[in-house]
Amino acid sequence: QVQLVESGGGLVQAGGSLRLSCAASGLTLSYYAMGWFRQAPGKEREFVAAISWSGSTTYYADSVKGRFTVSRDNAKNMVYLQMNSLKPEDTAVYYCAAVRTNTVARTPEAYNYWGSGTQVTVSS
Repeated sequence: QVQLVESGGGLVQAGGSLRLSCAASGLTLSYYAMGWFRQAPGKEREFVAAISWSGSTTYYADSVKGRFTVSRDNAKNMVYLQMNSLKPEDTAVYYCAAVRTNTVARTPEAYNYWGSGTQVTVSS
């Protein structure tokens, strides 16, 4: 049974940093591209970042480029999202997702497995 469990969310002031983690089990992570998405109240789920199975390719939403960094450790079955220079508009529930592919996907519909999310709140 595939499980993705996010952690590391919390309340932070604008300009601060958080590091989200996604622990994967029930799959061989090195076969999967991974994505991070977020959903704010009343808004649709939106793409944040994605990383290829090897970590050699990454994509970011324009709104987070230069502030967020996605990385992975396949040996530990972990994926990370380092978030710096946080803004109030980054407030959302953050989800990690997995899809078995050798490319990188940026749409929610492409992903097969999802975590339950972790809340990130950025105060002004």
